[in-house]
Amino acid sequence: MELQHINVKLYLQDPQAVQLEALVPVFHEWIQNKVCEELLIDVADYRHVHAGPGVVLVGHEADYSVDNTDNRLGIRYNRKAALAGSNRDRFSQALGAALQGCRRLESDEKLGGTFRFNRRDIKLFVNDRMLAPNSGRPDSVEAEFRDFFNGAFGHGEFEMKFESNPRSLFGVEVRAAQPLDLNGVLARLT
Repeated sequence: MELQHINVKLYLQDPQAVQLEALVPVFHEWIQNKVCEELLIDVADYRHVHAGPGVVLVGHEADYSVDNTDNRLGIRYNRKAALAGSNRDRFSQALGAALQGCRRLESDEKLGGTFRFNRRDIKLFVNDRMLAPNSGRPDSVEAEFRDFFNGAFGHGEFEMKFESNPRSLFGVEVRAAQPLDLNGVLARLT
């Protein structure tokens, strides 16, 4: 199964401390300074939507956001444009982009250290119901996810939970047994 439109969500450590309105000028700076590989276009503020997309940095190939889907606040990377290569290549690209975005938010002084990835919980999912309906999964896809996270984390100490609701997007939630070293994960992805 060839998977495209990979999304990654990194859950925040202390969501109550986060003030989403602070993201708007930060995301505008990302556009002005061209800090991402993708072409970034605009910022959309959806804070008023309950359990919604939050604040979105809209791009041509991908979007970055801090969203509250499923009432879980996290940093989300949404790849919209198709990528060549294997599923593993696409997983690596999406996780790498999400982690780079996370590092930018964590280190931005204007955000006061409130945007912190909890270093253990990651959701990787496919934002394309036609390509990957959530109506059962082949064993090969589960093995592909397990192999990818073994390589990315550098160890096999994690749990995977696949979304079982057919109305949800196809994907997996991963919980690492120990906090992840972002630099180590990024190095293993390249």
